Amino acid sequence: MDIIAHFHQQAGSGHRTIVLPEGHEPRVQEAALYIAGHKLAHPILIGEPRVLLSQNKALKDIEIQDPAASPHHNEWAQKFYELRKHKNMTPEKAGELLKNPLYYGAFLVHEGLADGAVAGSVNTTGDVLRAAIQVIGLAPQVSVVSSSFIMVMTSGEIFTFADCAVIPDPDPEQLASIAISSANTHRKLVGTEPYVAMLSFSTKGSAQHARTEKIIEATRLVQSRAPSLKIDGELQFDAAYVASVGQRKAPGSPVAGKANVYIFPDLDSGNISYKITQRLAGAEAIGPVIQGLAKPYNDLSRGCSAADIVNVACICAILA
Repeated sequence: MDIIAHFHQQAGSGHRTIVLPEGHEPRVQEAALYIAGHKLAHPILIGEPRVLLSQNKALKDIEIQDPAASPHHNEWAQKFYELRKHKNMTPEKAGELLKNPLYYGAFLVHEGLADGAVAGSVNTTGDVLRAAIQVIGLAPQVSVVSSSFIMVMTSGEIFTFADCAVIPDPDPEQLASIAISSANTHRKLVGTEPYVAMLSFSTKGSAQHARTEKIIEATRLVQSRAPSLKIDGELQFDAAYVASVGQRKAPGSPVAGKANVYIFPDLDSGNISYKITQRLAGAEAIGPVIQGLAKPYNDLSRGCSAADIVNVACICAILA
């Protein structure tokens, strides 16, 4: 499967509206033109129309919104204040934040005027996620925002690895949330049924330690919250991936030997593993895909290309 072509096809069939808050960035402008021209989604650029059109006259057919001139400003500032007053938000601060394209873009998504947003070409991950969490909030049954990578192997196999970019040392509650989010991401993006392995250095009690207890508890939490999800843990990687090993180490497991979603116990193991798989096995690593929000708001690397922005926008459209 050409996963990128698959993402483009899936996005194009959905007719979604995707906000690109960093409208003054040339890479974002190029991506918006490609997205619109290939009918992958309806892009909205955030910025001052006069400035953007002076940068690139081809943007004349792209929707551009200016937070400073928005007719929604007062209404949304009041809503934002109500959302965050328990966190010491004031009406004045809410109004100021809504002039920030990241927050304005998040409010377009929150209010249903867009299906998702993509930013991070010039803003940090922390700034992007802060706007997303404060305005859009978390999905049901989710306690944390996390990330996953879609790993496309040279064999054609496609796996989901998580969390590889956000939560350094998740507790059982957070690990359960990561597992549920990652299963949903895999189902939507890859299009196959998720089989979730909660990874450890132990399989079914072969070792006893506080770290394995964390995995066992997280697995129990997922099973109670998403009883139809195929999940098992604690599993070593070989038991999760190799059928013969899974049958020997975890007989009767619904996941052992056929896992396609791998949940790592901490950010060290997740980040190291996806990079080893990418560099030594030649896998294509697509991500990080931000997950766990009520509506999608995806992050970019500041070193991204216009093509990267297009691809993440397509992922955002599919997740929506």
